[in-house]
Amino acid sequence: MTGGNNAIKIKTRVILADDHQIVLDGLRALLEKQPCVEIVDEVQDGLSALESTRNNLPDVVVMDSSMPGMNGIEATRRICNEIDGVKVLSLSMHSENQFVLAALEAGASGYLLKDCASEELLIAIRTVKSGQVYLSPTIARTALDGYKTIDTGKPNAFSLLTDREREVLQLLAEGYATKEIAERLGLSLKTIGTHREHLMEKLEIHTIAGLTKYAIREGLTSA
Repeated sequence: MTGGNNAIKIKTRVILADDHQIVLDGLRALLEKQPCVEIVDEVQDGLSALESTRNNLPDVVVMDSSMPGMNGIEATRRICNEIDGVKVLSLSMHSENQFVLAALEAGASGYLLKDCASEELLIAIRTVKSGQVYLSPTIARTALDGYKTIDTGKPNAFSLLTDREREVLQLLAEGYATKEIAERLGLSLKTIGTHREHLMEKLEIHTIAGLTKYAIREGLTSA
């Protein structure tokens, strides 16, 4: 008879998503030492994270919040809305409330600061897989305070804009021309132009440079 201590342990299946190879290398190095974790894929943009999650159905996606093409917040929203049973752990260099709350509102089960990853990554993955919320201790209090005041706070890009408007804004901020954005999103030039007009009206920002600054400030892009 096989004793309980010899029973096969089920590994936590993880996808790593970050647009910096050095960060992916570091995360992999941390997790490869853990016999309870299996890294099933590594990707470098939000769309690839979404597609890989659909294909691999991991337990946890460790998601950088700022990535090109489709940022990590949008990818998190899509994963949490479309794919059952997958937890997202947001990984970010930003500790400000607006970034933490945007990730949690998108459906992330945790928020881990990059400079704390070496100490907290494994426990954060275990926590979100178990159905609990994990916040880096250094931001837990400010995030809680932010939730208490969220209804009275200044509207941000994630409450003010539609999903498509945020996509267009990110691509504009990353330097894509209208034709390139239309091709990437499968939309007409006229539709992209309309979205750009709506963005400028809603945000009261009437230059591409201004939109770019806004997108960076709101964490839609690091461009």
